[in-house]
Amino acid sequence: MAKQELLEKIQGIEILPGSAIYDEIHLLKANNEQLLMKMNGEYHSPKEIRMYLEEITGKILDESVEVSQPFYTDFGKHTSFGKHIFINQNVTFVDLGGIEIEDHVLIGPMCRIITVNHLVDPKKRRGLSVAAVKIKENAWLGANVTILPGVTVGKNAIVAADATVTKDVPDNVIVAGSPATIIKEISY
Repeated sequence: MAKQELLEKIQGIEILPGSAIYDEIHLLKANNEQLLMKMNGEYHSPKEIRMYLEEITGKILDESVEVSQPFYTDFGKHTSFGKHIFINQNVTFVDLGGIEIEDHVLIGPMCRIITVNHLVDPKKRRGLSVAAVKIKENAWLGANVTILPGVTVGKNAIVAADATVTKDVPDNVIVAGSPATIIKEISY
């Protein structure tokens, strides 16, 4: 199944263990883990890292994208990168639900962008649901930020270090805390 087709198929559904789609996801995840081990197992130049990420995502990356090692993504195929992006070390993308990183985004060390959740019903707890995350142009995620499923971080927004973002962040604001709340508007 094509990656875009898979992404569209899993939006808004419960993905239950034992289902064909659940098994397919875990097979693709295992293949991605092999590539990540090769990429993170030793030092690679920025160009080599982009080459690995192109294989992991199945998309061409602009030469202006900089990703520090180690970088982790559990699925890999549902992430897209714009231009002039900097991602610091020890960042994790759980991207089964889709992650879009627009141009000029900065992502601090140890950030986590999560698009997958387990189900609330205890009988289905090992099942999954997904919701896409979008980080808009010129946003900045400080160190150790967590972005949860379904969130959009607005254009020029800043997410302060250690924040947990549970709902959309408007354009041109600074948010902080857990859950993150607006602490300041950015004027320019």
